[in-house]
Amino acid sequence: MGPTLVVVGLAVAAVGVLVWLGVPLGRLPGDLAIERDGFRLYVPITTSILISGALMLVSWLLRR
Repeated sequence: MGPTLVVVGLAVAAVGVLVWLGVPLGRLPGDLAIERDGFRLYVPITTSILISGALMLVSWLLRR
């Protein structure tokens, strides 16, 4: 469980660095944002795909 916690911590730190550097996580092209009177819907499709791909790459690297 220790190595898993270290990897999770490093992943959180990496996302923090990306946000700190100004990478627009959550507002990428392909993310849907619908705003109307009294209603707001946000569906982060592109962000979800990028995060999924990054997690898949990390898990693949850990299994090697």
